[in-house]
Amino acid sequence: MNRKQFAILLMLVAVLGVAGLMLYQRNKTSWQSRSQQLGQKLLGDLPVNDVAQIVIRSGTNELHLAKKEGAWRVRERSDYPANFSEISSLLLKLADLKAVQSEEVGPTQLGRYQLLPPGPGTNTATLVEFLDENGKALKSLLLGKPHLRKPERRSGMDDFGDTGWPDGRYVMVGAGARSVALVSDPLTQIEPKPEQWLNKDFFKVGKAKVVSVEFPVATNSWRVTRDTESADWKLADAKADEKLDSAKVSGLNYALNSPSFNDVFPASTGAEQTGLDKPTVINLETFDNFAYTLKVGTKTNDTYPFIVSVVANPAKERAPGKDEKPEDKDKLDKEFKENLKKLEEKLAQEQAYAKWIYFVPSWSLDTLLKERSQILAEKKAETPASSTSTNSTTSADAPANVPPSPAGEAKSENE
Repeated sequence: MNRKQFAILLMLVAVLGVAGLMLYQRNKTSWQSRSQQLGQKLLGDLPVNDVAQIVIRSGTNELHLAKKEGAWRVRERSDYPANFSEISSLLLKLADLKAVQSEEVGPTQLGRYQLLPPGPGTNTATLVEFLDENGKALKSLLLGKPHLRKPERRSGMDDFGDTGWPDGRYVMVGAGARSVALVSDPLTQIEPKPEQWLNKDFFKVGKAKVVSVEFPVATNSWRVTRDTESADWKLADAKADEKLDSAKVSGLNYALNSPSFNDVFPASTGAEQTGLDKPTVINLETFDNFAYTLKVGTKTNDTYPFIVSVVANPAKERAPGKDEKPEDKDKLDKEFKENLKKLEEKLAQEQAYAKWIYFVPSWSLDTLLKERSQILAEKKAETPASSTSTNSTTSADAPANVPPSPAGEAKSENE
């Protein structure tokens, strides 16, 4: 090897050394960056208390949750109250979200993680945006495809397939990010479905004393009453051949005691679309002097639409008991006033429900929507009168066509 070749070889070694050092430094920097990212919150210091709007977009669907007059509302449901606990849980969860794995990606790789911008195309992400009360963007997060954990196959165990179940999700902070993070929560509840974010707390009918149902066909209608909470129900205007079946109306004791609903529409929705132009009307009166009126529309897919209104006139003064002791008066008066305040708050809250049409599962109204014939005791079938013979009948009185007794069946007195 001559001097010239040796010099070239030294130059190649030097170039390779520099390239290797640069690659090492780049990998070291990338590793340190990913290591630091794994220990940090993905959304940084998300100002949870400043968040006044949450927008969720997926495909062509969009959901807006917004604070109005101190309460969260669902814009796509005519500002119906939102479930505060669900929103609070979402904010706290995302504010504390951390990566368990991170990888640098280019724009052409985003489709593989289903992190393309939301839209009608495929492999698009679910976008979650947090805004303040003025509509200013605070943070945003893109949710991509779930990470699936494959089931372990064991001898003697059924094969559940190779798809596995979600145990995490690929996410990206901001649309211009250069890295994809894997988090340990699949975040499946974050969807732009308005009905999932509604506050399902509803009106509650307690201590019913009168229940009546007015069907479009008048002969199916009925009305029952009871004198006390423990008394049996009585059918009003019962006909002579009608008897109430106590077992069939026992469910009225708890009817609408704790109802819920699937979805809501604004009360301005066309009555013809829901059958509320020719409703079945349910009236309930309680021992607390609350009166509820439900107008129920046409049943569709095991769901009834209805609107509800409520009025009340709770007693403002307490009538002293017959044997009430003076030392008990203050205590009883205090309890009465506290209960009156609760009833007034209940009335104000429940009267606000009249602004929407509610869609409830059919089983929640089945007890009330029985026709008149379905709450009556079954009539016993009448048996035809049958002639009976007496023991005093003599053989002389017997009809001529009665055959004689078989031989050996009758015994003489001498035997």
